[in-house]
Amino acid sequence: MKNVTHSFVFLGHWPSAGSFGFNTDILATNLINLTVVIGVLIFFGKGVCASCLLKDLLDNRKQRILSTIRNSEELRRGTDEQVEKARIRLHKVKLEADEYRTNGYSEIEQEKENLINATCNSLEQFEKYKNETLYFEQQRAMNQVRQRVFQQAVQGALGSLNSCLNTELHFRTIRANIAILGTMEWKK
Repeated sequence: MKNVTHSFVFLGHWPSAGSFGFNTDILATNLINLTVVIGVLIFFGKGVCASCLLKDLLDNRKQRILSTIRNSEELRRGTDEQVEKARIRLHKVKLEADEYRTNGYSEIEQEKENLINATCNSLEQFEKYKNETLYFEQQRAMNQVRQRVFQQAVQGALGSLNSCLNTELHFRTIRANIAILGTMEWKK
């Protein structure tokens, strides 16, 4: 770092060819830079003045602050109203609590008894529903068992019939059924 600084210092001491060279005087350089920047700003920003921009910025900031204050005031009023409502409600609740204390616990005991009775009734109904459900489930299970037994019996009968039937017996059964059907036609 020291070498770089020394090289710039040496550049400042070189004799320049004309008027171009490095200026190592910081105060003079800053003053020149500020003059150039202000000149460019004035030239390119003819219609815009710094005080106008600053005034607009300050006015916008002032408006935001005022609107924030207004909003805060409205919120404060709203919370004051809510606090007042809460106080009124608290007062009513305290009065109701005092009324319950003065009336005693008879209403609570009555409600407790009603609740117990309602619970007993509900339990009885649940017991009744449970018994009915059990009965229906038993009936359904018995019907399913009956159907299975019937299906097995039919399958067993068909199996034994198929094993016992031969073609001659089969033809004899068909002829007998045809004869029965023939007699039924004559009766009509």
